[in-house]
Amino acid sequence: METALHSFLSNSNIFFSLALLCLSLYTLGKGADVLVDNAVVLSLRWGVPKMVLGATLVSLGTTLPEASVSVLAAIRGNADLALGNAIGSIIADTGLILGLAAIIGVLPVNKQLIHRQGLLQISAAVLLAVVSLPFFSPDETGKIYQWMGWVFVALLAGYLYISFKWTKDAMGTVKADSLEATAEEKQKPLVVTFIFMIIGIAVIIISSKALIPAVEVVAIRVGIPQSIIAATLVAFGTSLPELITAITAVRKGHGELAVGNIIGADILNVLFVLGTAAAVTPAGIIVPVYFFYLQIPSMIIILLVFRYLSTRKSGIISHRGGALLLSLYIIYLVLNFFIKG
Repeated sequence: METALHSFLSNSNIFFSLALLCLSLYTLGKGADVLVDNAVVLSLRWGVPKMVLGATLVSLGTTLPEASVSVLAAIRGNADLALGNAIGSIIADTGLILGLAAIIGVLPVNKQLIHRQGLLQISAAVLLAVVSLPFFSPDETGKIYQWMGWVFVALLAGYLYISFKWTKDAMGTVKADSLEATAEEKQKPLVVTFIFMIIGIAVIIISSKALIPAVEVVAIRVGIPQSIIAATLVAFGTSLPELITAITAVRKGHGELAVGNIIGADILNVLFVLGTAAAVTPAGIIVPVYFFYLQIPSMIIILLVFRYLSTRKSGIISHRGGALLLSLYIIYLVLNFFIKG
């Protein structure tokens, strides 16, 4: 879809690209509104904390672009893109998206849920860093073997099982919040709520797929270097669903949904996105040496800073904490132009 659309826009008047860009931004916002509103309704109806729902159902939906890009890249013989996409998305999700969300609004955190999901978030990143080490490979470059990919997929199944078990255990813990639900929301069948959530996710993903070619064509037409476009648009484009969902959730006063979405997305980027990509790659995924200088350390540092900010006594990630996360992401982007493979 993106390739054909890019080709069409490249041979069309720039106003087509600008019109599609504006339309995609509009539908992205509307899709996010539908997703967040119905996720909140589901949370209220089930009595499940919004952060738990964000880390499970919502993150599964918004992570689909990363998974599709990475698996298709691996099948086509470009498995390295899957590794860069997974790590880059974790950095963008935690640094850029949560940073912006904390600056724009309030990001409350549930200590018990942060302890559970946050520990899995750090563990998944550390596991990725460990299996990438050259220790498991005969030469200087690391390699994520196919069998490791299947181990990640097995861990994914375990993660989903335990997450939904936690969701079941959490049902009824936020019954007081159910007073927020309107009479109309209480009468809406759950199947309708699920359908609207799926529609919201679909609109977000399709809009993202249309937005990126439009942005790229406009950027080329106004003279932005191709190298800068390549270094930013791929990871940003696949993280766009999380960004729009997080900003919309914060704007509507559901910051905990945004936090849960990003934590779940970070875990899924390792176990789901990279795991499935490695599992379909018989030769394994090569880990370039420069990843050990910048990509992997940046991922670990940003996640540790988020872990520190989310476990403070205040129970929220402050505007200052958001600025710190965003600053780390900007530093990471700048360093990408100096540390290259």
